[in-house]
Amino acid sequence: MKTIKISHVGIAVEDLGRASKVYEAMGLSVQKVIEVPKQKVRVAFIPIGESTIELVQPTSPDSTVAAYLEKRGEGLHHLALEVEDIEAALAELQALGMRLVDQTPRQGAEGRMAFLHPASTDRVLIELVEPGY
Repeated sequence: MKTIKISHVGIAVEDLGRASKVYEAMGLSVQKVIEVPKQKVRVAFIPIGESTIELVQPTSPDSTVAAYLEKRGEGLHHLALEVEDIEAALAELQALGMRLVDQTPRQGAEGRMAFLHPASTDRVLIELVEPGY
């Protein structure tokens, strides 16, 4: 699997406006905010170097991010790695015995994405991203 870079770090938050002020205090700024209806979230993108910090706020109490916040509170949600070919990456990882949350890629905020199950990744939720699809 060819991993290109860290795409982003996802941080689950209750309120995008409040959370973005933390990063603004450090000289960073929100580039854009988009809603991803299928994921039931709003995402604020804060570029830093070649990567991005994504603040992820649920838009519905039945979203997976809302469940995460209820169970664990605000904080680091996932680490996203950019890959050239997401289907090939998923097939390779599955062949190595890793559990996949997503058997096939789905549309994310900025491209196709799929999650690996934390039980296979030392309890870190890892997202694979193929941008620009």
